[in-house]
Amino acid sequence: MHSQDISQHRRYLSGILMAGLGSVLFSGKAILVKLAFTYNANAETIIALRMLMALPLFWTIYWWQARRQTMSRLSLVDQVKIFILGFLGYFFSSYLDFLGLQYISVGLERIVLYLTPTIVLLISYFVLNKHITRLQWYALIVGYLGVIVVFIQDASSTGSTALLGMGLVFASACSYAIYMIGSGEMVKRVGSVRMVVYASSASALLSVIQIFYYEPLALFTQVTPIYWLSLLNAVLCTVIPMLLIMVAINRVGSPLVAQAGILGPVSTLFMGWAVLSEPITLLQIGGMILVMGAMWLLVRNDASKMNSSKVASVDNADPLN
Repeated sequence: MHSQDISQHRRYLSGILMAGLGSVLFSGKAILVKLAFTYNANAETIIALRMLMALPLFWTIYWWQARRQTMSRLSLVDQVKIFILGFLGYFFSSYLDFLGLQYISVGLERIVLYLTPTIVLLISYFVLNKHITRLQWYALIVGYLGVIVVFIQDASSTGSTALLGMGLVFASACSYAIYMIGSGEMVKRVGSVRMVVYASSASALLSVIQIFYYEPLALFTQVTPIYWLSLLNAVLCTVIPMLLIMVAINRVGSPLVAQAGILGPVSTLFMGWAVLSEPITLLQIGGMILVMGAMWLLVRNDASKMNSSKVASVDNADPLN
């Protein structure tokens, strides 16, 4: 094997490993949020602390990127668009997700969020009048059947609150799906790093306004474990996986990174069992397999289209959900 082939092979393997590790770390967010709830912290405080701790790291990444390339000034219209996208994709979506986690298991939460591509597909069909193939319809049906199966498991242990929790997390996924649709062209124009940094800054500002409205002193009166959990959430489950996913997309492309994302629901299920003592049942595993199989079909379908048309992928990796 030539040295160039060996180098490409290593680059490919490292990209896949980064994508898988990034997916696992992203999924750990739900575990840390659940642990924070055990110390009586509320969703408003958790999201504000997470964003405030992640913000300096995001701007450090932006500063490093700005040193390597010249960035054009953004128009006022673009700034307003990014602020709105930051509200939908990072603040509102994360807030609904955190609220929902109070009522359902981390396994169900991650599986519902994993349905985001199907929501994008449905919005594209009903709102943007885009065509959906028969394979995509099959994937949609199988995916939502899987969620229903996992929901039955949660409802058997938590009762009617499981429906509320799943509804909140599904609304979170819908909010992020709208962000994904709206951010596609913006990412091409301003770049993924600047998009993430500006949108996360908007989210941090909104989360601070929210917590000051609800409970002005909450950021300063939490017990010590809350601050450590928030720091871990910001660094280990937000910024680091964002970097891993972005590098992985650059090395192997979005379709393969999306396929590696299948590790997210699996790892969440087992982390919930190991850390939070949440049960793992055959019903739960069956539903998870249905959802992941459906997403795999969608990703494979999109990948074949991209390969046949040779269209470059756009980085829409989720650094906050």
